[in-house]
Amino acid sequence: MTLFTQVSKFMQHDRSPFCSTETRDATPPQNAHDDATALHRAGNFAQAADAYMRELALTPNDARLLSNFGGLLCSMAQFDASKALLTKAVSLAPDMPDAWNNLGNTLVELQDYANAITAYKQCLGLTPNHPLALSSLGVALDRQGHHAIAEKGHRFALRLDPDNPMSHLNLAVSLLAQGKYPEGFAEFEWRWKTTMTSHHGMDGPLWNGQPLEGKTLFIHTEGGFGDMLQFSRFIPFAAARGGHTVTLVRKELLRLMQVSFPDLHFVTVEDDIPRYHFQCPIMSLPLALGTTLDTIPLAEGYLKTTPAQDSFWQNLLSQDLSLSPLAATKPFKIGLVWAGSPHTGLRFAEVVDGRRSLSLATLAPLAQAAPNALFYSLQVGEQSAQAQHPPTGMTLIDHTKHLKDFSDTAALAKQLDLIIAVDTSTAHLAAGLGQPTWVLSRYDQCWRWLSQRTDSPWYKSLKLYQQAQPLDWTLPLEQLTADLAKLNTTAHSVERNHSNA
Repeated sequence: MTLFTQVSKFMQHDRSPFCSTETRDATPPQNAHDDATALHRAGNFAQAADAYMRELALTPNDARLLSNFGGLLCSMAQFDASKALLTKAVSLAPDMPDAWNNLGNTLVELQDYANAITAYKQCLGLTPNHPLALSSLGVALDRQGHHAIAEKGHRFALRLDPDNPMSHLNLAVSLLAQGKYPEGFAEFEWRWKTTMTSHHGMDGPLWNGQPLEGKTLFIHTEGGFGDMLQFSRFIPFAAARGGHTVTLVRKELLRLMQVSFPDLHFVTVEDDIPRYHFQCPIMSLPLALGTTLDTIPLAEGYLKTTPAQDSFWQNLLSQDLSLSPLAATKPFKIGLVWAGSPHTGLRFAEVVDGRRSLSLATLAPLAQAAPNALFYSLQVGEQSAQAQHPPTGMTLIDHTKHLKDFSDTAALAKQLDLIIAVDTSTAHLAAGLGQPTWVLSRYDQCWRWLSQRTDSPWYKSLKLYQQAQPLDWTLPLEQLTADLAKLNTTAHSVERNHSNA
């Protein structure tokens, strides 16, 4: 297969923009008729890709063209095709720093960190003050958990290019992963100036934590469900600044938020938004409230369910127990979530989801660790069909047909003894309820879980099991399975002693 054919094949897939380390602006063309670079710079990625394809067909050995097109494909999450182009570019022009930087970015996304670092070093050897390579090198180090060293790279990059939004956002991730929250959340505000985050589009002055004195603060959602669940704990503290808060949430969260914070006002996009004096994105509340690692509120739990919901699930789970051959053993009840949401059509989210998700079959060792447990599927979405074929020896009950929103899921999770989940919204939901929650976390885990920790200051009931190598669940599953076996043995030992008393 020729390089041209290989790239053509990859270009049949989705073309949504993606860039986590920021590809350097396309190098200016040498040909006045070259319009691909202009389209690339303007953010018209699909059209730029078509233009690059046409030019590549005419001049397949133009290293500058290969570098620019490879950088674009990285931004579109077409990493294998990007790698092929960029590998050829650096072989044709090993003295082209931007090509090495772009190759490094692609290798980072392929989680080939050692070769990515080598590529960045090649770039910096040619151009020592290449700001994007310095910050991107920091990203590679951040992904491996070397945040303190990465922070230095980001700061050096910002001295060279002080107004680069991605370098600021990269610095934010390094700081937040180290628990340096005041500066980290301040740098995190640069997210609105990057291509990674669409601007919220809300009018009005940003609230910075000042007393509201009877004024209305409009808090609005951003990110995924997990972000809203994690940061909703701050809403009551914003309201305590003396004003009235109105919080915009997605409809799947509305009932849970209303039950959990009954004195607060929540709306969805289907409602009329009242007039307000200040606005604040939900993930900007920690900055406005001056949050530090030691002042994270409500780590013991803050989400609630209703008595009616509790009664419904208590009765349903009692029926499950009465019909189970394990009834006499009073089995441990364990909830499972094995996959996140793929966000089909949003390529960067699909890439991250592929790193954090696994299959139900991969969780087969849990049945051996707790053979007398009842497992409950909390998995929703397209991966929920796996619950129809659980691993051998696992008694898995699927009541997800009753889960209409997050409030229903919360009520079910509340009746369980333990929730085991990948890093997804249900993990935040369960831990936000104060339920024991064990999270299987990817190698390049999110900044919110901090570095080198198995606990979390955000949730007292949460325990982390992180991959030791990219895409390899072997070690975290071994650790989690061993802990589950101990927990299961202890629980039944206590039950036996109670029965004999």
